[in-house]
Order: sequence, then C-alpha cells, then structure tokens
Amino acid sequence: MTKLLVISASNGENLKLAERFAVAGMAQGLTTEVLDLTTVPLPLFTPRQKQKEGFPSILPPLIHQLGSAPWWIICSPEYNGSIPPVLTNVIAWLSVYGEDFRRLFNGRPIAIASHSGGGGYEVLMALRVQLAHLGSHVVGRQLVSNASKPAREESIYEIVQALIQLPRV
Repeated sequence: MTKLLVISASNGENLKLAERFAVAGMAQGLTTEVLDLTTVPLPLFTPRQKQKEGFPSILPPLIHQLGSAPWWIICSPEYNGSIPPVLTNVIAWLSVYGEDFRRLFNGRPIAIASHSGGGGYEVLMALRVQLAHLGSHVVGRQLVSNASKPAREESIYEIVQALIQLPRV
C-alpha cells in the first residue's frame, strides 16, 4: 500500500480535519499517517540558531517521515492572513538541511486544506505560492471550511482522489 501523509499545522480543528483526510485515504486503499506539527520539538529557525546549535536531532527522522510518503495533504489554519508559525518554521528548517533546499518538495504532489475562524483563503494562497516555489505539484482543488461551513466528506474524498492521481515522487 502507498503512504499518504496528512500534516496538521494545529492541534485543534485542523487536526480533526487531517484525521478525516486520513480516513478518506484509508477508504481509498492507502496507508495513512497524521503528523501533528505542534508535537514536533523544533526550535525557532534563525541563521544564528543554525550556526550556534547546528541542526536539531529531530530533523533527520522528520525528513525521513516526510520523504517516505509520496503524497502529502497539509491542513493549516490561517494566522493573520497567512501561514501559521509552526508550519513556516518546519519549512524553514527543511529548506536549509542538505545541499538542495527543494529536495523534499520538488515534484511532490500536495493537497492543501484549511479550517479557519477567518476566511482561510489567504493561507491557502500563501501555501500554494510557497509550495510551488519549492517545486511541489499542488492540487488545483483545495478545501476551505469553518464553523458555519463544515467540510463535506465527499469533498475530502474527492481531494484525496485528485491527489493520488498525480504521479508519485
């Protein structure tokens, strides 16, 4: 079975949304795993932090976990109209490890979703731009939900279906 990694950039509603995507992946015959970024003990990335402390020991296992999944779904809330700090921090660390900062992202099929108190569209636009810059293939369809517009199961299922039709890394 092929692995789908569903990444949550919060431990609230987006984690619940990530779990729903994982269930939809299993229904389509995939091995799924949910990664809650709020549990990953990465220090705040700064060039000074990297020079002073080097790479955190959690980074190689995280890179292995991410690299072993051909498809990712990122579920992220919107923070101040953009990407939340926990997700930005992880991407920053991943992009400085090794010779090629695009290595983990280049050619990787990724779907994006958000459950936000606000609109959620700005975070998805910012994510789409950043992931495309890193070389990822971001699924055209995205999911935006909130308390008054909950995510529908059929939409979740269809996004997983669109994602797994993209060529694997």
